[in-house]
Amino acid sequence: MTLIKTRSGNELYVKDWGSGRPVIMMHGWPLTADTWDDFAMVAADNGLRAIAYDRRGFGRSEQPWDGYDYDTLADDLADVIEATGAADAALLGFSMGGGEVARYMSRHQGRNVSKAVLIASVVPFMLKTTDNPEGTPQSTFDEMADGMKTDRAHFFASFFKDFYGVGLLTSPVSDEIIQWSVNQAMMAGIKPTLACAEAFATTDFRGDLAHFRVPTLIIHGTGDKTVPIDASARAAAAGIANATLIEYDGAPHGLFASHKERLTADLLDFLTR
Repeated sequence: MTLIKTRSGNELYVKDWGSGRPVIMMHGWPLTADTWDDFAMVAADNGLRAIAYDRRGFGRSEQPWDGYDYDTLADDLADVIEATGAADAALLGFSMGGGEVARYMSRHQGRNVSKAVLIASVVPFMLKTTDNPEGTPQSTFDEMADGMKTDRAHFFASFFKDFYGVGLLTSPVSDEIIQWSVNQAMMAGIKPTLACAEAFATTDFRGDLAHFRVPTLIIHGTGDKTVPIDASARAAAAGIANATLIEYDGAPHGLFASHKERLTADLLDFLTR
């Protein structure tokens, strides 16, 4: 574990495990780098250097008042790459983290990146508009913000059930995974939690897709209720050259837990070629 200082003067908590070709991992909202631990350990055991960090405002990183737009978040990623000396790296973005990958590829010209992975990602555009009819209505995001402002802990207890595909009769994950996720979410400040929710809901990455000039793997569950697949993975695969889309039939958003073994195998296969 180490702390690195970004160009804006804020410290980010970074895990850096193993040695070999770097794999840099961005976590989803409203979680932390800990969600990558299972895969990071396997990656490090298989000759890769696993680097994961808590996004500004989340986990053990600093909680500044501003900087939760994707340009700044992409700059934070650039600073992590520079501070760790990562080169020929693969970028892995889960959910909100996919946006950081996309914006880095355009804003920083994909410098030092040889592969990209988008997992249950918000790319290319989540918001429903006249030219994005498959998107999510603004009212849904407004309801989320209201729920968090009213009782954040209660909101997340319900939110993570959909996140992991928990239903009345089935649950792909344990109750303890739900509680672990709530605990992580509550480590974040309310300001970054709300600001990042607005950022991933409203940022249009369609213009960033042409800047993916490396082999790109896209993985998404067809049962994802948090980031529905039509407006995200399928659209991203259509817009990114040299992209491969793998759909997990029926999988929920939090497939890093619900489909851990399959995801690990697919990622290792792609990253070690």
